[in-house]
Amino acid sequence: MKALALTLSVAAALALAACASDKSGTSSSGGTSGSTTSEIKQDSKDSWLTTKVKSALAADVGLKTLTGINVDTSGSVVTLKGSVDTAANKSHAEQVARGVEGVTSVKNELAVQAKQ
Repeated sequence: MKALALTLSVAAALALAACASDKSGTSSSGGTSGSTTSEIKQDSKDSWLTTKVKSALAADVGLKTLTGINVDTSGSVVTLKGSVDTAANKSHAEQVARGVEGVTSVKNELAVQAKQ
């Protein structure tokens, strides 16, 4: 099951990276733009790191049933948003995200809300 989740996550990351890539390196004004290329590369890196964190959360036995966690990445900083059912799960999700290679910092904005 873990292998399937990881495989699907990798496939999704590659698809996102392919959608974000612009091999021409041209800006909307028609000229070449190194910053556009570097932005695309950073977006691809962000997508890849987001996918790795989501995969780690999905593979974790204690967290895989939680569906209310959203992951955003900017550089090597990951932000967790959404809701979880306990403070322990909030803390655990942060620990799992911190354990992913490439993550240097985690902003834990998860809200604790009891299941209804």
